[in-house]
Amino acid sequence: MSLSHTAAEFMLSDALLPEPGGARTRRLRLELPSDRLLKFVTVGLPLCLVSLAFAREFSAGSQISCFSPTNFTGKQAAYVDAACWDSLLHHGFDAEGHPLTKSLWVLKVFPYSLLVVAVLMYLPYLLWRYAAAPALHCDLLFIIDELDKSYNRSVRLVQHMRKVQQASTEPDSFWEEYERARRERYFEFPLLERYLACKQRAHALAFIYLLRNLLLLLFLAATCLYLVFLHLSVFFQDEFSCSIRTGLLQAEPHVPPLIPCKLLFYSTFQLTSLSLGSVYVLLIPVVLYGALQLCQWDKGLLSVYEMLPAFDLLSRKMLTCPVNDLNVILLFLRANISHLTSFSRLNAVSALKEATPNREDIDTVVDFMTLLAGLEATKPKH
Repeated sequence: MSLSHTAAEFMLSDALLPEPGGARTRRLRLELPSDRLLKFVTVGLPLCLVSLAFAREFSAGSQISCFSPTNFTGKQAAYVDAACWDSLLHHGFDAEGHPLTKSLWVLKVFPYSLLVVAVLMYLPYLLWRYAAAPALHCDLLFIIDELDKSYNRSVRLVQHMRKVQQASTEPDSFWEEYERARRERYFEFPLLERYLACKQRAHALAFIYLLRNLLLLLFLAATCLYLVFLHLSVFFQDEFSCSIRTGLLQAEPHVPPLIPCKLLFYSTFQLTSLSLGSVYVLLIPVVLYGALQLCQWDKGLLSVYEMLPAFDLLSRKMLTCPVNDLNVILLFLRANISHLTSFSRLNAVSALKEATPNREDIDTVVDFMTLLAGLEATKPKH
């Protein structure tokens, strides 16, 4: 055996991938990077703001300061602060002089409403985790395993073709057999391609993915509207007039009818609500972008694997409407590309294929590896 044939044999042996194991594909990413970022911000930001609000409440003590009459003792002044904080009712007069009351309880429950917002923002991710992630995990495991196996089958086919060509005494008969095999599709691996075509006709994953983004978009818009309502209802209402003439103090003549009070945490409320609202408004285009990813095919990954024999999901125009489970799987395959060992190999071969002068003579990775092994890529011309 010549040195070139020995080198080709070693090259083809090195091209084989190790047999896939369960530990390699056990830690798959079942969330896209943009979805992970959205979950971290939409759920983590209100929790962080709630922590800051409660930390300020515990460190600062009283959240209200009322200007009690000078004849009140210290205990009476403390009672006024506690009573006005419990009621949070602003007593005033309208334009015609009629008395009116306005509740400021929205300021008191604002930190707890942020907890509700965080829970609502986590619901779409719970839906995806329990309704779609198990099926997606199984699909990714099977497809990644089959793609790597298809690559290994192609390399072994090259090894076999090389041995047959070396043992053949008639080169013309070898190339005629090769062309007939390609024409009759003896090289195809139909299981994976038919599985992908079946996923193209399914829409369960796509429906859940769009529903998750729609729910997230709805909750973001509802939170922004809620914050707008808070600001419109208590706009610059950091001072209010409180009445403590209730119960036993209702008939006391030395108790004034109204006591002015000031909310000490109002600046914190403004900063917290504006920060949350601004971030959520900026996240709405990100959610829309995540949903619109299903409106176009990710053809880069499949186009690389079309170098495998008879893997022509794109060339046979089987990719129709992109809103289906196959497109969702392709998006997550792109996120788990590190687990797809054959992709880097084929991507490198694809780059070399584009740099080859006679690109029209190289159709699949079998042709290219045959060329590297020292064989002709097409039937020799006399």
